[in-house]
Amino acid sequence: QVQLVESGGGLVQAGGSLRLSCAASGRTFSSVAMGWFRQAPGKEREFVAAINWSGINTYYADSMKGRFTISRDNARKTVYLQMSSLKPEDTAVYYCAAAQTRFGSNASTSQYEYAYWGQGTQVTVSS
Repeated sequence: QVQLVESGGGLVQAGGSLRLSCAASGRTFSSVAMGWFRQAPGKEREFVAAINWSGINTYYADSMKGRFTISRDNARKTVYLQMSSLKPEDTAVYYCAAAQTRFGSNASTSQYEYAYWGQGTQVTVSS
């Protein structure tokens, strides 16, 4: 079982940066892939970024490549999402999620492969 708590959201101007954190509890954090997803009002939840258990393999949605960086600190049981060059269209509730499969070499971009979810943190980018 993994419990997840996101933080770091807020209001930022276009072009600015934010770093989201996701603190996990539970014994399996360091052995499972982690992902970030987001959901804007009236839209479906979409994939943002993912990282495998070791942190070696990372994956990004095309629109986030070069602007967002996912990382993890297994000792601190925390995964991060560094966001830069933010745009108004990045406005959404951002969720972190933990997979259930342990020690996978990859990390899925599908929300259906993630078993545990945080409550979300709001990111608002003003123009």
